[in-house]
Amino acid sequence: MFDVRRLLKNTCFIMPHEIERKFLLKSIPPDLVKYPHYRIEQGYLMATPDGKQVRLRRTNCGCTLTFKTEEGAVREEREIEITAEQFGALWPATAGQRLSKTRHKVPWKGLTIEVDVYAGINQGLTVAEVEFPDRTACQEFQPPDWFGEEVTDNARYSNVVLARE
Repeated sequence: MFDVRRLLKNTCFIMPHEIERKFLLKSIPPDLVKYPHYRIEQGYLMATPDGKQVRLRRTNCGCTLTFKTEEGAVREEREIEITAEQFGALWPATAGQRLSKTRHKVPWKGLTIEVDVYAGINQGLTVAEVEFPDRTACQEFQPPDWFGEEVTDNARYSNVVLARE
């Protein structure tokens, strides 16, 4: 049986805050497949209307359990690594709240643009997320010309909504 209290007691939390912006794309960046990329399977154990989320994620690098609060560009985020066995025990609870995508890491002026190409029920959707070291860098960011509309504050493009459709 999976014991969340035991897991949390002996785990270090990573990255207390994230500052990021999300954009639709006007076009796919040239040579996207040449950049490092990996598959993501993601499911939600909980999501509340005020922005609290508990998420499971599996990539080729491992599995994580993540807690997020609030919405918008600046959010609290606590992420812990879990074993594949723990992921497998929790994954069934995410039924009906899952998504899959391939994430490409594109370098851009000292930052990394994460281009997410969705699969499954979100096939055809491609978005770009940029994470910033601080609020100033976030506010001063000038996106490349292949970016389209900013959707940071548009709930329609949040992963939790995409996972439920």
